[in-house]
Amino acid sequence: MIIDAHTHVWPDTIAAAALGNNRLPGLTAQGDGTVGGLTAHMDATGVDMSCCLGIANQARHVDKVNAFVAGLASERHFGVGTVHVELSAEENLASLRRHGIRAVKLHPLFQNFALDDPRLWTILEAFGSEIAVIAHVGAGSGDAHTNSLSSPTMIADIARQFPDLRLMACHFGGYKILDDAEEMLCGADVVLETSWPPSLTTLRPERVRRLIRRHGAERVVFGSDWPMADPAKEIEAIQALGLSDTETKSVLGGTLARVLGIDSPWSR
Repeated sequence: MIIDAHTHVWPDTIAAAALGNNRLPGLTAQGDGTVGGLTAHMDATGVDMSCCLGIANQARHVDKVNAFVAGLASERHFGVGTVHVELSAEENLASLRRHGIRAVKLHPLFQNFALDDPRLWTILEAFGSEIAVIAHVGAGSGDAHTNSLSSPTMIADIARQFPDLRLMACHFGGYKILDDAEEMLCGADVVLETSWPPSLTTLRPERVRRLIRRHGAERVVFGSDWPMADPAKEIEAIQALGLSDTETKSVLGGTLARVLGIDSPWSR
């Protein structure tokens, strides 16, 4: 059961504008950002379930985004909600619980707060083990200050401070700064996610294989970052790494099913 940990969707009426407003240097969208577009890609690539990540750039949009992703919940789509540091921990948790959301995405580059912001840590403390967290880590902007808002060191600090938190770090824990991510996070109590737009194939396969085996396939999850990457190409890249069948199934879905409590034969 292949589960994509990292896809972005928006309501049909704003998907084109959202993609246009979130352009990243050197990346071209591979899809339209709609739920229908994602589902068509899933059908074509053999992805059984996709985590649909919602991000509120401003606090006033948190509940609306959470309502949207909660409405996607199905056998094919797992809604991942949002929080914002300008709301209290109680307000954020109330929104998540009201909509039945069990995981959130943090994206400092778009939300304009750092992963070491004390306000965020108050929210993470309130989460305990109830709410899983997947966070963007590393670069993604042309601006050095914005890129500095999320780092492997910050993720390592969060993992140490909140040992009960189900924490996942996108882009192997450091987009465009893989050396730092390997040094700080390999072997740490953090689940690493594999997306590397425009494609995982831009990294040397032997390095990726070594990283996965050092960290443990049971702590690595597949993510494509659709619509900024093609899930089919990313699945093929993982299957070509030379991992064992057990390791490959763990990465492509078993690990994430266990972390999020999704029933899957690959997590048993």
